[in-house]
Amino acid sequence: MDVILEPWPWYVSGPMIALIMFLLLMVGKNFGMSSNLRTLCTICGADRQAEFFRFNWKEQKWNLVVVLGAVIGGFIGAFFLSTDSAVAINPNTVSQLQELGFQSAGTAYLPTELFSLESLTDLKSLAVLAIGGFLVGFGARYAGGCTSGHAISGLSNLQIPSLIAVIGFFMGGLFMIYVLFPLIF
Repeated sequence: MDVILEPWPWYVSGPMIALIMFLLLMVGKNFGMSSNLRTLCTICGADRQAEFFRFNWKEQKWNLVVVLGAVIGGFIGAFFLSTDSAVAINPNTVSQLQELGFQSAGTAYLPTELFSLESLTDLKSLAVLAIGGFLVGFGARYAGGCTSGHAISGLSNLQIPSLIAVIGFFMGGLFMIYVLFPLIF
């Protein structure tokens, strides 16, 4: 008998996220992934080069367990709980992406046109990834946190700056998809 695995429904995963946020709030912790990069850089000695990295990273080592859990959870999800390597995408979106040159849309988890080893020799793909990575890193630092930190932790703390940041993230994403993405591809 084949077991068909489906993603957890929102009414299961949503309350689980809420429970984790409640527990973090009760112990006075804030969740966010971008702060882990700062912690890792400090552990590796970046504090000797820049003031931003001079802080007591040992107070943040609990958050590194979150990263480890995300990596282990992603591995388990990808290799043991997934039956297909593709993401279920609306057929209209698949056809639009294929018109833009992404033939792997609907058949691969990530577009192979951007994330395959062959794409590393394509200057356009490298430029998109490098500029996108820079903008995400700059944006996370400028906003004082990443999307997960603001959208999950900041909003659960009812922080107005997090609400503003989340609105900005969504506006930027919509601008990218509907304006810049078609111009680039």
